[in-house]
Amino acid sequence: MKDFSKLEALMDVNFKNVDLLRQAVAHRSYLNEHPDFELHHNERLEFLGDAVLEIIVTEILFHRFTQTSEGDLTNWRASLVNFRMLAAIANELGIDKYLYLSKGQFKDKNSKARQIILANAMEAIIGAIYLDQGLRSAKKFIKVFIISKLDNILKNQLYLDPKSKFQEKAQEVYGVTPHYKVLSESGPDHAKEFIVGLYLNDELISQGKGTSKQEAQVVAADQGLKNKDW
Repeated sequence: MKDFSKLEALMDVNFKNVDLLRQAVAHRSYLNEHPDFELHHNERLEFLGDAVLEIIVTEILFHRFTQTSEGDLTNWRASLVNFRMLAAIANELGIDKYLYLSKGQFKDKNSKARQIILANAMEAIIGAIYLDQGLRSAKKFIKVFIISKLDNILKNQLYLDPKSKFQEKAQEVYGVTPHYKVLSESGPDHAKEFIVGLYLNDELISQGKGTSKQEAQVVAADQGLKNKDW
């Protein structure tokens, strides 16, 4: 059995029922290979943790920023609770080494799928803390590990998605609205891959690759920001 004491110390949470924490990091794939595992997978805890996270972040933003519009608060909340942010926090906590995964999932360390697994585990851990310790402890954990990221998000406007950020900068600097063009697409219908170009007028600024046009546009915009040093 894995020892969770170091993780508990890092999170500053001493579980009364450590099985809740164990379940929070148990992926469905592990149970498929280990039907004798005595706990359920983490999806129900993830469902609960997602709701707890959303209401606590919403409440904190609502009371802290009393003059901020609903639209901005929505963007700020999204930047705090999206899978990339949660996966990054999970990596800071070293959650990866505690996960119960199938052999195939265990080997797949750097994929987007692993990042989603880590983000889901973070939500499940929040659900586990809520069940074991109550709302006050869940709120403390969220403040320390998630709300603490807000200053950096606001300072660097990370709440803007890359497409919005690139468009704002392009209009500010050049007075031009960027546009996107599909340069190529390949693969069968169920596994398409798109390459999209980002343009200012007729100038190709960057390219992005993705499994959908939207994903490729976001990648292109992100690369465009780097190319322009924005």
